[in-house]
Amino acid sequence: MSASDDRAPVAVVDIGSNSVRLVVYDDVCRAPAPVFNEKVLCGLGRTVATTGKLSADGMSRALRALRRFRALIEQLEITRVEVIATAAAREAKNGPEFSAKAERVLGRKITVLSGTMEAELAALGVIAGIHNADGFVGDLGGGSLELIDVRDGQLSRAITLPLGGLRLIDESGGDLKKAREIVDAEFAKVKWLDKGKGRDFYAVGGTWRAIARLHMAQTNYPLSMMHNYRMNGDEALKFASLLDHQSQGSLAGIRDISSSRRETVPYGALVLERLLKQMKPRSIVMSVLGIREGLVYSLLSDEEREKDPLLEACVNLAKQRSRSLKNAHELCDWTDALFIAPGPEETPEQKRLRHAACLLSDIGWRAHPDYRGAQSLNLMAHGDFVGLDHAGRAFLALTAYYRNEGIIKDQLSQKLVELVDKDTLKRARILGSAFRVAHMVSAAKPGVLPNTPLSYDGNRLTWTLPDPYSNLEGERVERRFKALANLVGKEPEIRVGAPFQLAAG
Repeated sequence: MSASDDRAPVAVVDIGSNSVRLVVYDDVCRAPAPVFNEKVLCGLGRTVATTGKLSADGMSRALRALRRFRALIEQLEITRVEVIATAAAREAKNGPEFSAKAERVLGRKITVLSGTMEAELAALGVIAGIHNADGFVGDLGGGSLELIDVRDGQLSRAITLPLGGLRLIDESGGDLKKAREIVDAEFAKVKWLDKGKGRDFYAVGGTWRAIARLHMAQTNYPLSMMHNYRMNGDEALKFASLLDHQSQGSLAGIRDISSSRRETVPYGALVLERLLKQMKPRSIVMSVLGIREGLVYSLLSDEEREKDPLLEACVNLAKQRSRSLKNAHELCDWTDALFIAPGPEETPEQKRLRHAACLLSDIGWRAHPDYRGAQSLNLMAHGDFVGLDHAGRAFLALTAYYRNEGIIKDQLSQKLVELVDKDTLKRARILGSAFRVAHMVSAAKPGVLPNTPLSYDGNRLTWTLPDPYSNLEGERVERRFKALANLVGKEPEIRVGAPFQLAAG
């Protein structure tokens, strides 16, 4: 597999209790992009609770999938491969026998994770993908539930419980009432669940994602992105309580649940409901990133871990799609002057999002002008970004839209406006307008913006166009700058030919 910019792809094979998956990431870095992702639902752990063994049919299907995965890995010429197995493989009597066969098929050693290791990797996945995560992480698989406390990047209070969806179905004989008794008995053994009160609960796992997707559909949510989708704790409790009384048949007509998930959704909802009743978190936050991404994160150096995954992803995208990455970085510095007193000031998080917007400001330039705004908006709203909540995602999308369409047109962005407050909406308009101004003189060429700075002078927003940039002034430039000055509540002044110490090229 060829990799640009010296990237070294890594493959992760995850042998779970319900599914077997291959994910290929473009690099071991702070913002790895999945370039190939395939899942096969094998149900390895379907009978572990009652028989103590992995399902014979599940093993056969898993080995067949692993044979295909090996062929793909070799075809892509990937030399770095990590193989992990979770609850079913570690708990079943015939787990070692299956692991030995799987190793021969893959031609690689399998690491069978302990419950604690599984919890820690899930937590690292959340840390990798959610900015400043603070709360409990719960990873619900087919065979087990892992819970772990995350605070200030540190992990504590890890536990694994036999509450996976397939295991509950097996142990309860498909009886939800009996399953509820099993769940309550297990949670009664955990004495520190109240430490999650008033904090966030980060939900990992396909069954919980299916529940969140149902909630999105019910509330007509304006985004389809699952990562960082947030539900109020009380609202999530009511919704989970509703779902855990549903039979598989009653879910069959709901298109938002895949047929492969209908069986486990009522049990996943049951586990969530009983957990939320004890924990009482303020919010439930969905994390698409889990043990596989946590594994990649664990391979990073301390220096790499400190990098911001959102800004790293924006830099990578700007390299691929912008006319000039250097110009994008200059735009970050140029707009810094707008967001200081006496103009609108900003928090560190607002500055972080502004810089992300600057890095992405030019990625739609190849689209036809009639569709540039819509395409940029959709890319931001639905792009594969992490380290970004949904309000921040809406801010980036709105900023890109206003940059391309102006602040008058609003028809395509109305649903996204629902996700942001008035202050954030105003910032998106200001920044989109600033991008329109900056492009009028730089035309995306680096080296121009550092020599044409913005500044505040009393009640005026001033823009200096010294020689040799003085001839870039014009009617459209004046109109766009006036619109920007109005948005920040200042009078516009363009200082053409004013003395200025030009920056070195």
